[in-house]
Amino acid sequence: MKSETPLDWTLRTAPSLADFQVMADAAYAALPAEFRALCAGLIIHIDDFPDEDTCREMDCESEFDLLGLFRGRGLAQSDATAATGQLPNMVWLYRRPILDYWAEHDERLGDIVTHVLVHEIGHHFGFSDDDMEAIEEAAR
Repeated sequence: MKSETPLDWTLRTAPSLADFQVMADAAYAALPAEFRALCAGLIIHIDDFPDEDTCREMDCESEFDLLGLFRGRGLAQSDATAATGQLPNMVWLYRRPILDYWAEHDERLGDIVTHVLVHEIGHHFGFSDDDMEAIEEAAR
C-alpha cells in the first residue's frame, strides 16, 4: 500500500487579503439563507490588522488581540429607516491575528474565518453565543 505524499509546505505562502476575502465570501454564502436575508447591505472587509484607533478603543494589548469587529448600528439599536449619512454596517476580519490564532490551534482556517464572521455578524443581530453556535453548525 502506497503512503500519501506529505503536502509540500516549502512552496506555500500565507493566504493574502484577497484569499481571505474569497474565504469570507464563501463562509457567508454557506450561512443559512434566512440569516443572510437579514444581513442585507452588510459589508465584509478584510485588513491585516485593526488600526491604532480601534486597538485603543477596544483596549487591546496587541494588534493581534482582535480577530474581527462589527462596526455600525445593530438591528437591536436601529429603527426601520437608516439615518441620512449613516455608514453601512461592516464586519472587519483581521488576517494576521486570524493566521496567528490558526497557527496556535488545531482548527481549519476556513472554520476559524466562519466562526469570526458569524460572531461579528451576530453582534449585528444581538444574538447570544448559543444562537451563533447554531448558525455556525447550520453552515457546516
